Amino acid sequence: MSAPVRVVLADDERMVRTALRVILDAEPDLRVVGEAATGAEAVSLVRAERPDVVLMDVRMPGIDGIRATEQILASMADAPRIVVVTTFENDSYVYDALRVGAAGFLLKRAAAEELIAAVRLVARGDSLLYPAAVRGLAAAHARRGPAAAPPWMARLTEREAEVLRLVATGLTNGEIAGRMGVGPATVKTHVAAVLAKLGARDRTQAVILAYEAGFVGAG
Repeated sequence: MSAPVRVVLADDERMVRTALRVILDAEPDLRVVGEAATGAEAVSLVRAERPDVVLMDVRMPGIDGIRATEQILASMADAPRIVVVTTFENDSYVYDALRVGAAGFLLKRAAAEELIAAVRLVARGDSLLYPAAVRGLAAAHARRGPAAAPPWMARLTEREAEVLRLVATGLTNGEIAGRMGVGPATVKTHVAAVLAKLGARDRTQAVILAYEAGFVGAG
């Protein structure tokens, strides 16, 4: 049996942390290894515990969840996957967290089953990508694209550009493969190339960068 997924909880509300712990610790393959009430505590705890996944509240005193996410991802070569937890899905804090590399976001009103599935999903290395919600965030918060197209646009092959557009619609590798008439392994190779050329940590960050550059539209 494989080791359980190790999770750190970061939220300034004790009741929220307790509720999350009860839900996650009830699953045999998930284990909460620590709790933090501030962004600074979260950074220190993650560096000490080396969890697989962090559930990060975006609004905390002192260092908020965005800065904490940025510090963790910038300072750890084997950084955990970070899911930001929020009350409002169109919050600019959420957009900024995704922009700096969070693997996705989860609403505080999400059902226990959604929470458990989200932790397992990101622990596998996938992005927690909700296409409609990300498009809404992009429409509300994306910065204007630069006057000149970013260098990565010119470096994408025609196939890679097509893959990025399909990723932005929320399709899985298997669904993209079916749409393009190629094998899933080929799509996986294209996705890896796209992430490398964009300098993106994962699919979610790649989609945010694509919207910001005007490569795909938010409408």
